[in-house]
Amino acid sequence: MYVIETNQLSKTYKGGVQALKGVNLQVPKGCCFGLLGPNGAGKSTLVKVLLGIVRASGGAATLRGIDIRQAAARERVGYLPEGHRFPDYLTAEGVCRYFGALAGLSGQALERQVAEKLEIVGLSEWRDTKVSKFSKGMAQRVGVAQSLLGDPEVIFLDEPTDGVDPVARQGLRFVIRKATEAGATVFINSHLLSEIELLCDQVAIVDKGEVLRQGTVSELTAGVAGSKLVVRLRTGELPEALWTKFLDGYAAEREPDNWFRVGLETEGQISELIDELRAADVLIFAVEPTRMNLEQAFIELIGADRGLKVDRREAV
Repeated sequence: MYVIETNQLSKTYKGGVQALKGVNLQVPKGCCFGLLGPNGAGKSTLVKVLLGIVRASGGAATLRGIDIRQAAARERVGYLPEGHRFPDYLTAEGVCRYFGALAGLSGQALERQVAEKLEIVGLSEWRDTKVSKFSKGMAQRVGVAQSLLGDPEVIFLDEPTDGVDPVARQGLRFVIRKATEAGATVFINSHLLSEIELLCDQVAIVDKGEVLRQGTVSELTAGVAGSKLVVRLRTGELPEALWTKFLDGYAAEREPDNWFRVGLETEGQISELIDELRAADVLIFAVEPTRMNLEQAFIELIGADRGLKVDRREAV
């Protein structure tokens, strides 16, 4: 079952700016889903359309199996907007109590959830502190806490780790994993590709209002053209002719303790090099497959028309 599904969803703003161009997207229930794209790709517009903040110009979409035009689609949905601002006079507890009430909580259930969510994000000791005194990272944690109130089925997080220090970021990753383990679907819109790579089960890359590719991180990185193999070998001195070929033909890199790293693009190159190394009595330690990380795959996919190039030496 898809908890979010769109069919040719489009949005054109006044002046003819087409933010979404027939978006087709499927988000499985209970996963952590990442939405990636450059600035102006349509990511925030898509989230706002799904939440009913912005009205679509065409196409259709469902949220929790319900048409997004119906208010019922947004029941049990949590949301952390990008660049949020809470009233300065509210404490962390006050923010959560307010949003918990909006989520339909009251009485002891409300107080219990407020305490629980603040503890989850590491702000129990700051519950009585006004948010006006919080750093940006602490304000983000309050935002994540309020998005979890009512134990929503779907949680939209727009740049959830923005301004959060590395320790707190790791804590928020734990929070997100616990939410998905409990059955929630977490939809993350982020520019931090390393975070998406660590967290998400499924990823969609959007650009210029269109979904370019969707799949697991492994599928997206494995499917990028140019992934290569690396030969690692341990030896003393290579024969001069072979060493020249390493430098000129394979751009080999010498590493400590007489290790060499040789990037190869094709199976033919691998077989040819192995034959030459064996003939020269060189010990081959390993032939290892490599893949791009998500950032490299992202640049490979959308960077061509922006003059961006992938440094393939960083493939792992």
